[in-house]
Amino acid sequence: MAIFGEAETWVAIAFVILLGVFAYFGVHRTVLQALDKRRDRIKAELDEARKLKEEAAKLLADYRARRASAEREAQAIVESAKADAERIAAEAKAKLEDFVARRTKTAESKIALAEAQALADVRAAAAEAAVAAASRILSESVKGNLADELLSKGIQEVRGKLNWS
Repeated sequence: MAIFGEAETWVAIAFVILLGVFAYFGVHRTVLQALDKRRDRIKAELDEARKLKEEAAKLLADYRARRASAEREAQAIVESAKADAERIAAEAKAKLEDFVARRTKTAESKIALAEAQALADVRAAAAEAAVAAASRILSESVKGNLADELLSKGIQEVRGKLNWS
């Protein structure tokens, strides 16, 4: 029995006995239960991590959608502001052109009125000169060459005041 003299044989026998003792006391069940608990805990942690990852992905998608919406809204606001600015500029230009046209028309009206007033003043001065010449002629009641000469001078004075040739 040379087999029992070997140390490896005794180690194998001791190992089998140890396994028997473990089996008798249910150590394998305790180890399996501990491993099952650990497996369940790891599985729960993995499920929780997967759930958190899905929530994070949803939040990221939501924030990206909000950002895109905010960018579209900002773009719409900018375009609206540009359109308003162009409209206001066009209105201001139209108002300015209308103002200039009205001021030009007013100035032309004042010039025409001044011309009419000047013409009326010239006519009044010519009429006064004609009346003065006629009154001179009549007051002197001169006849003959002297009367013709005075009448001719009076007519020339009237012509001179009326700027006739």
